[in-house]
Amino acid sequence: MTAQDIQSKALQRIRADVRAMQGYHIQPAQGLLKMDTMENPYRLPLPLQKKLGEHLGALEINRYPGERQEVLKKMLADYAGAPAGTSVLLGNGSDEIITLLALATAQPCSDARAKMLAPMPGFVMYPLSAKLQGLDFVGVQLTEDFDLDVPAMQAAIAEHQPAITYIAYPNNPTATLWAEDKVQAVIDAVAQIGGLVIMDEAYQPFASRSWVTRMQADPARNAHVLLMRTLSKFGLAGARLGYLIGPSAIVNELDKVRPPYNISVLNCETAIFALEHESLYAEQAAAIRAERQPLIDALVAIKGVEKVWPSEANMVLLRVADAGKAQTEMKQRGVLVKNVSAMHPLLNNCLRLTVGTREENAQMLAALKESL
Repeated sequence: MTAQDIQSKALQRIRADVRAMQGYHIQPAQGLLKMDTMENPYRLPLPLQKKLGEHLGALEINRYPGERQEVLKKMLADYAGAPAGTSVLLGNGSDEIITLLALATAQPCSDARAKMLAPMPGFVMYPLSAKLQGLDFVGVQLTEDFDLDVPAMQAAIAEHQPAITYIAYPNNPTATLWAEDKVQAVIDAVAQIGGLVIMDEAYQPFASRSWVTRMQADPARNAHVLLMRTLSKFGLAGARLGYLIGPSAIVNELDKVRPPYNISVLNCETAIFALEHESLYAEQAAAIRAERQPLIDALVAIKGVEKVWPSEANMVLLRVADAGKAQTEMKQRGVLVKNVSAMHPLLNNCLRLTVGTREENAQMLAALKESL
């Protein structure tokens, strides 16, 4: 056999559904203004860069990660205001936690496949993780204005009995923070059938409220709720650190499927360093929030922008006549944005823009004007 024949036969051992998938595409960003991935635009001040570099350089990276992860867990619990009786699980970004949740709830030895449910349009990793880990995914469509359709959610939960229900709070890519009473109604519906509710608060630094307050105030009603966050939007996208807070009895079971050394010493110490300087990151988040409404107002005023939705995150969703053309021409003008049209029919001709610094937003607005 030729090398090509051998390789072709070997490839058949990879799952057919995996071979049929499209890989997650990351746009090359060299020399471009990166406004497509909702990153914190602010770097550490030079003195803190030096201090962090010296600290990381002195670590024993020849050793496996150790007890300092417990220090990090305690700091994250304090930072988030974790209720009594909860524990923290660490992940290599929240993406890994989504994978671990699917892995822990899949039923490979059962005739009835476990199910995952979430409002759609929503985060692409939910259905992807379900597919890869052997769960059936149930998407429940939002309303035309991206509100939570509570009766539809309740009916789907009763019918499909999902093991996991995701509620992104605020939602990606719509930047919507749904009303507390609507969210609680969904959580109550899941309680009736027995299942986990994952409150995905990836964009919490930019939102006006967090579900942790409801978890603190009414722990019995939220006894099946886990709070998932990431430090990516906090300002550490490159460090890859996500965390899950929930009742210890549940988190301890989920922790059994976590790889024992999934968080590197470098990730752990970078996160600890950032939390030691939490006030700096709070100032950065406040600066981003301050630029959000002026950006929305400027977008509304641009001829060719058909609609702009309110935002409780560091992103803004808008609709134009031809999102593909606008994205391409903005890239030609040096600005990367996200065309989310293919994600869901409700997002037809929609662009998602990151809220950046005042200067970045001005450059993005100028490129958009010229591209419409």
